Amino acid sequence: MSKPRLEGIEVLRLRLPLVAPWRTAHGSMVERDVVLVRAVLAGVEGWGECVALPEPTYSPEYTDGALEVLDRHLLPRLFAAGVTGGADVSPALAGVKGHPMAKSALEMAVLDAELRASGTPLARHLCAQSAGATEPAARVVAGAAVGIPAPPTTPSSGAATGIASRPPTRSAGGTAAGFGRRESRARLEALLEAVAGRVAEHHRRVKLKVQPGWDVEPVAAVRAAFGPDLLLQVDANGAYSRLADPFAALAPLDAHGLVLVEQPLGDDDLLGHAALARRLVTPVCLDESVTSAAVAGTAMELGSCSVVNVKAARVGGYLEAVRVHDRCRARSVPVWCGGMLETGVGRSANLALAALPNFTLPGDISGTGSLFSSDVITEPIVVADDGTIAVPDAAGIGVTVRDDVIATAAWSRWYRPGGR
Repeated sequence: MSKPRLEGIEVLRLRLPLVAPWRTAHGSMVERDVVLVRAVLAGVEGWGECVALPEPTYSPEYTDGALEVLDRHLLPRLFAAGVTGGADVSPALAGVKGHPMAKSALEMAVLDAELRASGTPLARHLCAQSAGATEPAARVVAGAAVGIPAPPTTPSSGAATGIASRPPTRSAGGTAAGFGRRESRARLEALLEAVAGRVAEHHRRVKLKVQPGWDVEPVAAVRAAFGPDLLLQVDANGAYSRLADPFAALAPLDAHGLVLVEQPLGDDDLLGHAALARRLVTPVCLDESVTSAAVAGTAMELGSCSVVNVKAARVGGYLEAVRVHDRCRARSVPVWCGGMLETGVGRSANLALAALPNFTLPGDISGTGSLFSSDVITEPIVVADDGTIAVPDAAGIGVTVRDDVIATAAWSRWYRPGGR
């Protein structure tokens, strides 16, 4: 029997408005510039999502660059290699350095088509690739992330690109530059309202975005309002890397019983993270720094972290993410599944990944309506009253893409035939 043939790849670019502006230490978005990839393998279609941001602020990848590298470099190699399944994608693209998010989208789409054809759920397939894993979890604990509240008097900007103004930085006096007491109170009220909304939706863990000048006060306010039982963690996105003494800025957070502090320093500063981890009581987690299973191993050996955030897109695909999971599991380092403001396509795949046994901490996987008023999938992702989400058990990523949303939101789409 001949192997299935990759008939072609379609790349779609969508604009999806966010329910609320999303602000981090990197900047702000009012809409998500979404790139979806549709692979056709032996007549069966599969879907992937490229989660690159509009600007190269989280990582060197960005949306326009991802589209360019997909068209000019990745797809020609993918077709030339005669790819027949998801496991073939990474070797076929190994000659191109970097661009893990674009590569991950292709692997996800081809793997989804392959598994749909065989009737295999993605969670079961990933579990089979993991050393020592048996059955994937049927449900995973839901977690939500809350961005930095926007200034109450600043109008939204960036309608064309989805990018708004950069958040303020720390002033010499130790407070956020431009954050007057009235504005600070308004921001805290907005933060508490947002957290209350996530708690009301039954999310059992909340992650707060922080930066110098917006850290101790909001964390203390949330802890006081919601008590010690709320699983609470913070994400700095490397924002403390330029401080002369990051420990002095972060040490006050130890008093608030946080699950972890995520990526306080720069991506390449493994030694700095190790030094910080030795002094902080709060566990240090790495995100942007972990770009492969090998880097995860180095970070753990150096003592740079005691928790790892696994993002399939950041490490080049879900199969490499399984290897990161296994490397961490072998060292008894817990992992959790990070998010990149994915649509239901990416979040469904993340649910499958988070069903592996070493994902013992709640990840950034929330309900369908938490980010977009109209998501791209027909099957809503629902947080149950017990704070868990069902892992899709249908073939592939287990969801169906909505043609009506695609038709409305897509402003660019192009198809490349396989050529064989």
